[in-house]
Amino acid sequence: MSLNRIVLYVRNVEAAVAFYERHFGFQAHREQGDRIVELTNQAGGASLMLHLAAKGQKTGQSTVKLVFDVEDVEAFAASSAKEGLEFGALHRADGYVFANTRDPSDKPISISSRAFRKSDSTAG
Repeated sequence: MSLNRIVLYVRNVEAAVAFYERHFGFQAHREQGDRIVELTNQAGGASLMLHLAAKGQKTGQSTVKLVFDVEDVEAFAASSAKEGLEFGALHRADGYVFANTRDPSDKPISISSRAFRKSDSTAG
């Protein structure tokens, strides 16, 4: 069993599509009559399913954060800034680097080099 899809409830589906396509390389797939826009990434990983949030549904408050694996966090953040996406400070922890931002629906996002960290072969 694996995690293949994540549903994101958003206020503006088109803004979210543009954000994830532009900054993270996703491609939108739409089926006629379907309320959900599915975003997939050529690099693989889970699909994002964008669903219009109900009027009473709160946005921006979440116990979920999307984390994108990026080998060079500093370079990605600098490149993203040129495209209008600002990340916060770079944080260093246990052999990797990460930085945080939010999407147009105020959902937390992180870019992280954790997946690329080198294991310590001397550890017992």
